[in-house]
Amino acid sequence: MSRIDIPIYATLALAAGPAMFWRSFRDLRTRRLIQNTPTARIRSMSMGLVEIEGTVAPRSALVAPFSGRPCAYWEVDIATRARRNAWSTVHRNASGHPFYLRDETGVALVYPKGAQCKINFQVEEQCLGISLPDLYAQYLHDQRLTMSALWRLGAMRFRERLLEEGQRVYVLGSACPRARATTISDGEEMQATGTEDMRARRLQTLDDETAAVVRRGENEPTFIISQQSERDLTAQLGLRAIGELIAGPALTLLGLGYWLYAMHAGQVFK
Repeated sequence: MSRIDIPIYATLALAAGPAMFWRSFRDLRTRRLIQNTPTARIRSMSMGLVEIEGTVAPRSALVAPFSGRPCAYWEVDIATRARRNAWSTVHRNASGHPFYLRDETGVALVYPKGAQCKINFQVEEQCLGISLPDLYAQYLHDQRLTMSALWRLGAMRFRERLLEEGQRVYVLGSACPRARATTISDGEEMQATGTEDMRARRLQTLDDETAAVVRRGENEPTFIISQQSERDLTAQLGLRAIGELIAGPALTLLGLGYWLYAMHAGQVFK
């Protein structure tokens, strides 16, 4: 680290410290919320904040944009290589389509928009922007990303996460009664999906069995979809909160200490 970089890092520490400290309390609150919300059976779950577990079933015929695999939900992100070989995320996208969650008692319809998703990476690839594989170049073109030409001047990283049929997930969100006619998108009812008869009948059966819709709530915005178990999730949140509680004040003191010393020494504008 050169002397020129020290003020930059001190400023970053001064900005990141309070944010990290505040996030520790948010993580602790989320951890307590998970611990204090009992896991419910889908058929008997109450309306409001619920915690459920089950296996995923797709509602729409989705194909992941990078791997081409059929799935119930996908997320992608694109990053470019920044200074000191660090990666900077420049684009995120998600399918947003609802999917079914099923346990031994019933079915819930999950709307993932606004959820904090903790899904394992299924695809991760790094490549030079000037020689992108066709599927990545086509994705950039289809998304009409105005900065893509600039991103392609250096190295790029492509990541994709999937929820596939049969995978087990944990969901903490707000349950509400399902509508009489559940739609895949605005104004598009299930009977108009255009799928083959067998799949349409299967979707109709799942829709008829749906006990409730689970989504991000208006009064309680906490909404988590995770491939981790409740135990692993709470352990991770606890460890992260402890680290943030320690690192946040430490970074703040380091940044503040540097600038107080610099001002005292008359080096602020040197």
